[in-house]
Amino acid sequence: MERPRLRIAWLYPEYTSRYGDRGNIIVLVQRARWRGLEPEVVQVGLGQRADFHQFDLVHFGGGQDRELEIVAEDFLKVKGSSLGEAIREGLPVLAVCGGFQMLGSHFRTPEGETLRCSGILDLWTESSDQRMTGNVIIESDLWGKPRTVVGFENHSGRTYLGRGLKPLGRVLRGHGNNSRDRMEGVVFKNCVGTYLHGPVLPKNPHLADWLLMRAVQRRYGDQVPFPPVNDELEERAHRAILQRFGPH
Repeated sequence: MERPRLRIAWLYPEYTSRYGDRGNIIVLVQRARWRGLEPEVVQVGLGQRADFHQFDLVHFGGGQDRELEIVAEDFLKVKGSSLGEAIREGLPVLAVCGGFQMLGSHFRTPEGETLRCSGILDLWTESSDQRMTGNVIIESDLWGKPRTVVGFENHSGRTYLGRGLKPLGRVLRGHGNNSRDRMEGVVFKNCVGTYLHGPVLPKNPHLADWLLMRAVQRRYGDQVPFPPVNDELEERAHRAILQRFGPH
């Protein structure tokens, strides 16, 4: 019997894997396979057009400033319109750090220049002279009840959410979006943006499953089951971060 397929788009892997974010792809693929799915990862690079309606899930990782300047132009002119339309229709997306920033309207550089971004979401980023780095713990109600999400941030951009956008969570430890409003990340429909590296999904299997479940339900409805898997090792890693760096 043929396994149900799941198509995952990986944006700019040659530019957006500097901080271990390729680990998110590994997690999504393995957790899909454990549930009897057949994931297909399609790398979408510079200059490549893509119809994001043909995908079930998208990963957009982070990178260094110079690399993101290259990516930003291509994303704005080649891919942003199609991805924005798909996001508004409910496409699950994980956008990390630079990918998170690229979903917004603009990025203001240290030189005062305004780098135009896609404008998919009502958020924007301003460069600062503060490097916001370290372990992060947030509390999120993405699952209907508060759960913690852990990771590692390393950014100098301060991101601000416009009206009507919800953060992924409230910062318990770390800087979050801008080190001021105690918000971290963003959630819009099935799209999640975050500054959390680590990569974020291995230590937060509940976030990986949130994305995968929505991808499966969006494509197959209730026709394909989504059974639980053994998360003992992942949960131990999650708890280790809480015990070491959590609020005391």
